[in-house]
Amino acid sequence: MAALQLATLSRKTFTRLALLLIALAILRSAITTRLDSFTIDEAYHIAAGVSYIKYHDFRINPEHPPLIKIVVGNVMRATGFHPGPLQQFNDKGGERSYTERAVFRQNDPDSIQRRARTAMYLFNGLLLLGLAFALERTFNGVVALGTLLFLAIDPTVAAHMPVVMTDLPIALLSTIAVVLAARAFRDWLWTDLAACSVFLGLALAAKHSAPIVFLSIALIGATLAVFSPFESPSQSRLPKFGKLAALLAGSMLVLWGFYLFQYFESPSRIESFNRPLAAKISDVASPRYQAVLKVMDATRVVPRAYLWGFADTIRAGMEGREIPQLFFGKTYHYRCPKYFFPAMIAVKVPIGLLALILLGLILFAAWRIPARWNFPAAVVLAVAVLFLLVLSRGATYAGIRHALPVVVMLSVFAGIALDVVFSGKSRQLKVLATIALIFAAVSALPQIRPWEYFNEFVGGTSSAYKYFSDEGVDLGQRTKELVAYYKRELKPNGLRPDCLYDFSEDEHDARGINCFGSDKVKDAPLIALPERSGTIFISPQRLLPNSYWDRAALRESTLLTRFGNLLVYRGTFHLPGQAAAAMYWRGLDKIYGDKPDDAEAEKDFLRSIELDPGAFFVHMELGNLYLKRGSREQSLHAYSDALKYSPDESELRSALQTQLQHLERDPLGSIPPLRDPAVE
Repeated sequence: MAALQLATLSRKTFTRLALLLIALAILRSAITTRLDSFTIDEAYHIAAGVSYIKYHDFRINPEHPPLIKIVVGNVMRATGFHPGPLQQFNDKGGERSYTERAVFRQNDPDSIQRRARTAMYLFNGLLLLGLAFALERTFNGVVALGTLLFLAIDPTVAAHMPVVMTDLPIALLSTIAVVLAARAFRDWLWTDLAACSVFLGLALAAKHSAPIVFLSIALIGATLAVFSPFESPSQSRLPKFGKLAALLAGSMLVLWGFYLFQYFESPSRIESFNRPLAAKISDVASPRYQAVLKVMDATRVVPRAYLWGFADTIRAGMEGREIPQLFFGKTYHYRCPKYFFPAMIAVKVPIGLLALILLGLILFAAWRIPARWNFPAAVVLAVAVLFLLVLSRGATYAGIRHALPVVVMLSVFAGIALDVVFSGKSRQLKVLATIALIFAAVSALPQIRPWEYFNEFVGGTSSAYKYFSDEGVDLGQRTKELVAYYKRELKPNGLRPDCLYDFSEDEHDARGINCFGSDKVKDAPLIALPERSGTIFISPQRLLPNSYWDRAALRESTLLTRFGNLLVYRGTFHLPGQAAAAMYWRGLDKIYGDKPDDAEAEKDFLRSIELDPGAFFVHMELGNLYLKRGSREQSLHAYSDALKYSPDESELRSALQTQLQHLERDPLGSIPPLRDPAVE
């Protein structure tokens, strides 16, 4: 009887329960993430958002659409934020320096983080409420509340709620759009179509993975316009196609609105990206992807800043970055096996919640759910599977966060399971579902720093860093503990640590940390030495066994102490790989800095190779420098070495082989340089 009453909730009662669950989810997140520092991307997004609003210019951080940046940027602008004047940047490094300087030096970073967290809690809370109403209209109130309960327990959702990143918003917006599309394509009512169009447009404005959802909805809508399983005698095919076209056009209109309906990234109409759009498109290795991007450029179907970001997403997100990863204890380059994302869902979602998803899928497959739910459930599952298939072809460096849309879509099946089980007569299923919820809560809710959570399948959070190293393990959130340890243990004794943990030099200075390498003049000759002594802060990602820049001396030493995924060592260590890495990054600074110096960059790259020749992209940078200088033999030698040390990645090796063929027969002036994948 109680289940039946719950299934027939009044709208007022449902709304109150939904708001309560959302409030509890925010409270849990606020408590468990209160110690977190900025992720390495947040300063980039925040300063970019302020610049969009102040200058109506979208040149900064175009690799992400503007929705999240504008949401937070408006809050920052209204409450006080001082950005520097806009300038022309030389590749991504210049942009990151500009935005990090603005956040950490020109403003109070702790105040900015508090305000940003508040803005994101409010925004993500509204999206959770929107998802609840979409599910309540399409399924019922119990399914909606069950889904919210799942998301309130899940640690990855809790970790992402306060951060100025695009992963949770795109997950929520995509799921809302898909659920509303399922409702809209049943009766083809304009109100449902309009609601779907708005949320699909918001998804497009949130992240460049939204075109997967856009194309999925277009395909499902077109199929149902032709082969409708529902009775709609007053609807012929042509009007349905017209309504589908209006839905898709409306979503594009929403996207354009976030770019102020301007095609050019700057009011001056002068191209001002950190890398020209034509070069960005040419960086894409796949001829098919290049062709699509060129058609989009020629037709101006999207703003130019969006297209630049889409090209960047294809290059880095689909074709891969040179970021070595540890996956179940084995090192991979570019991308892990195709089952990476299903495996990440299996080890990052609490086991109890996985059990509820599985139960919901079984009930759906067995036709044990209400008949009217079969179609929307099938739509949600189809898009989740398609999203997962696309992810399986792409890069894996981001870990679980790129699979968040799949997690949120699958959470709907947990909501369906809870409704069917607790409204049914099976006592065994009720006990099973209750145990699953309790087990999930016990496993996940006490977890402080939920970003680092792993479930019991891999031994829990404490040792997972030994088997996995992607951005779902750590993204720089332990900086405040590093600062506290430095000020407590090192600074009073005049000691400088070696900071091999991911946070910027601007944050070093803003938080009063004097790291080895901060003094560019004094430390310059020391950086190239293979011996390192003293205290070393490092992330697990930099300790994985690797074919280049391996830090075996640290990996084989005893930890001094550990703060989650911030590891601390002390002693004298032989680290030629670390010195090689430092020389490479110093060489890049000399190429892309305010005052480029190719001759000095060449010296740094040569020293990097002398210390450790295994990093293929260092040879590639040398090849580019020699090509620019007009030295065919040196270019051939450098690119040949790049091919020799490159990982077994077909597109990369093909590009290097093609470059060598050009060097053997073509005029040097007609040969473009190769894009270093480690720069992306």
